[in-house]
Amino acid sequence: MPGIDDCLIEAMTITGALGASLVDWTSGLALGAAGAGPGGDHDAGAADATEVARAITQTSSFADPAARTAPAEDVIVTSAGTYHLIRFVETAFDSSVFLYLRLDRATANLAMARLRLATIADGLVLA
Repeated sequence: MPGIDDCLIEAMTITGALGASLVDWTSGLALGAAGAGPGGDHDAGAADATEVARAITQTSSFADPAARTAPAEDVIVTSAGTYHLIRFVETAFDSSVFLYLRLDRATANLAMARLRLATIADGLVLA
């Protein structure tokens, strides 16, 4: 079964991937990283992505009252040349991590990247 490094390496095989990290959104720390971080700094990228994740997880508007899971599956942020994809990793215990993937907007297929990242997140939970 894959570990964190294996999952991040697999995330980097997604077409258009620039960088990937596993982030603890309670602390804002990158638990693992592969590829290039935003501006060359995975830690700064993890902290910035954490702010977005917290905005989603602490807002009741995104919550499904019937679900006992994270309020969102994914968060997608687009910028001029980059897609930023956050995938919350759901576990049997109270998890507070997400996969953060940066994609080159010119070469990436956002829909396929989202599906592949979901599969990678599922594999990470089984590890």
